[in-house]
Amino acid sequence: QVQFVESGGGLVQPGGSLRLACEATGFTLDYYAVGWFRQAPGKEREGVSCISSSDASTYYQDSVKGRFTASTDKASNTIYLQLNNLKPEDPAVYYCAANLMRRRCIGVGHKHEYDYWGQGTQVTVSS
Repeated sequence: QVQFVESGGGLVQPGGSLRLACEATGFTLDYYAVGWFRQAPGKEREGVSCISSSDASTYYQDSVKGRFTASTDKASNTIYLQLNNLKPEDPAVYYCAANLMRRRCIGVGHKHEYDYWGQGTQVTVSS
């Protein structure tokens, strides 16, 4: 069965950190671009980052550059998103996703370009 299983969301104070994980089962991440998206209430799902499987080049949305870091562990077939210095504008449900049509990212991409999705994990930032 092809799926992503996400974990790692939670509640943190402003300035805090979280690490999100997304384990892929039923397929290997070696051949696809993988991305992280987020969706806040009443807003569109937006791209946060994308990692190319071809050369590990990584792209970020401008608002998270320098604070979020995406990575891939091929041994465990898992992708991660490290969220540091979380801000009040970061709360959302965060999703991982795989683009089956390409190995190399073109920016963070658009949600319509991605095929497999995780179930989402909630990130809340509150003092």
